Amino acid sequence: MKTLNLAALILLIIGGLNWLLVGLFQFDLVASIFGGQDSILARIIYVIVGLCALYSFKFLSRVKEPDRSYAD
Repeated sequence: MKTLNLAALILLIIGGLNWLLVGLFQFDLVASIFGGQDSILARIIYVIVGLCALYSFKFLSRVKEPDRSYAD
């Protein structure tokens, strides 16, 4: 399970960096590597990154409230 979590995290980072490039420079790295946005390979990568994002919802339940035992 640790390997799956790590793979999901890595793919989410790659997807996030790709969106950063799209937002800043209008450059889609995934599309440029795999032959355009409409190529089957690019679409597979987009789907895999999206599935990793859905899988990562399980980590939200592990987020804990901040420790409020100290004086603000």
